Amino acid sequence: MPSNTPGPSGPAAVLCGLAGWVPPRVVTNAELAERLDTDDTWIRTRTGIRRRHIAGPGQATSDLAVEAGRRALRSAGTETADTVIVATTTPDRPCPATAPLVATRLGLAGAAAFDVGAVCTGFVYGLATAAGLIAAGVAERVLLIGADTYSTIVDPLDRANAIIFGDGAGAVVLRAGNPDEPGAVGHFDLGSDGAHEDLITVAAGGSRRRATGGQPADAERHFAMRGKEVYRHAVTRMAASARTALSGAGWTTGDLDHFVPHQANLRILHSVADDLGLSRDRCVTNVDARGNTGAASIPLALADAMAADRIRPGDRLLLTAFGGGLTWGSCFLTWPERTLNPQPERITP
Repeated sequence: MPSNTPGPSGPAAVLCGLAGWVPPRVVTNAELAERLDTDDTWIRTRTGIRRRHIAGPGQATSDLAVEAGRRALRSAGTETADTVIVATTTPDRPCPATAPLVATRLGLAGAAAFDVGAVCTGFVYGLATAAGLIAAGVAERVLLIGADTYSTIVDPLDRANAIIFGDGAGAVVLRAGNPDEPGAVGHFDLGSDGAHEDLITVAAGGSRRRATGGQPADAERHFAMRGKEVYRHAVTRMAASARTALSGAGWTTGDLDHFVPHQANLRILHSVADDLGLSRDRCVTNVDARGNTGAASIPLALADAMAADRIRPGDRLLLTAFGGGLTWGSCFLTWPERTLNPQPERITP
């Protein structure tokens, strides 16, 4: 999909609120090593992850989404939004969507609410969707939440995947504004390749497996990923998407202050940065403490960076993501001049 941005006279989606939330329970590499054939050094060497947060008993994706959404609205200084979008791979139920429940629990009953399913690219797809609704005049203020509880779909005894994923939610508030003002999101590049849908899957639970009849095997109920092939596609697709978005914006890598990729694992993030010719210190990452949180990873990384005062007003950011489908996407924004939340709440309770 070609990169694009709203025209000079049309409204743009402007970032005005940001927050994240992760469940209290922390799972360290040492704890995983007690049940898996691995150790802390092996995990850190291959993924860069030291710990991750896992939802507790009875906690669902909507619970995490509500917490992040409430904080994002507070960050924006508002209690209202006319549209709620939840990007997730782990909805509370296959039917209905999770977003209407989240909207109601946030006191936004009556708002348009729907889910976006693009796996780990969901947040960038959600940004593009929100920008389109605002540009078309359908929405004035959008609450976009990326939320995932991968612990509910990953086999806890799967050595390859249990070490990677964590649970969490990140949210932004976007308002209608001018395309040239700080905080405006634009120059999107989105893409997909369904020929490789089998690289990242949960085989059971949808109409395809049900249509075959019989009971699915236990393995089909869990998340599966062909790691080596995913690694190659992730690096190639994210780097290519970032270049397309850069070209559409008329920017070069030298114009960027920060590169904010989906937090897949540290090796992928560094490989993409190297491919783009970006110094690794410009790569915003929190994967060491959060793990891969799916659609929540980019807003969580932004919230952590903001809380650490790493991102400053006027900084130019490139966001890029890759996920199952296959899907990928990139976009740009300049950090708002005013502080989104003068005293950011700690993400970890």
